[in-house]
Amino acid sequence: MTPTSVGMRCPECAKQKTKVHRGPAVLGDEPRVTIAIIVVCVIVFLAQGSFGARESGGSIYEHFALFGPYVDRGDYWRLVTSGFLHSGIFHIGFNMYLLWVLGQQLERVIGSVRFGVLYFTALLCGSFGALVQTTESGVVGASGAVFGLMGVLAIEQRRRGYDPFSGGLGGLILINLVIGFIPGLNIAFGGHIGGLVGGLLAAVGFTVADRMRRPWIGYAGCLALAAIAVAGAIAVSGNLHSYSL
Repeated sequence: MTPTSVGMRCPECAKQKTKVHRGPAVLGDEPRVTIAIIVVCVIVFLAQGSFGARESGGSIYEHFALFGPYVDRGDYWRLVTSGFLHSGIFHIGFNMYLLWVLGQQLERVIGSVRFGVLYFTALLCGSFGALVQTTESGVVGASGAVFGLMGVLAIEQRRRGYDPFSGGLGGLILINLVIGFIPGLNIAFGGHIGGLVGGLLAAVGFTVADRMRRPWIGYAGCLALAAIAVAGAIAVSGNLHSYSL
């Protein structure tokens, strides 16, 4: 018999190696960026004064919602600020719940800096996608960025050997995408698709960068994606007809 760390084993068994699947390393104790984003969204929602099931309007909405003609005239901040506004209690409740579920998993694994970069990259890609889809109404909500986090989590699971569809993440993405196409709900599905694609591409970029042991490549890729999204949003806005919020 051969002494091992788990007790006495026969020589044949002692030669065998057991495969160990390691879970993702935890880099931080608290998802600070996730919490900060939720806090800002809640404060802005309270400041809007719209507490109904589905409402929009007021000076905050007018000056910070995503609206193509206003982006065309130079209100570029709307590409970011629209991601912190919501149109009703159910809208913000659903988005903040998903943001917490996804954010507290991802941020602890990939770190706050990388998480923040991925979030805002997906947000800008979502704004671009929303402007590609809609021309006649304002768009608000963190949905594009949240869909981006779904894409990031799917890539992170794949790189660690997990099937996103076996754990329900793939189904969650598909269900929410389908809901966006239901008539009458007035959902900016273009923002969902744009955010998801942006999150997937950004996460793939970081995966390649990590394999090359060049993390800066991932950040450079996010910067390039964000620049393309902003340039695309401005270009699309320039082709829109003039409407009013």
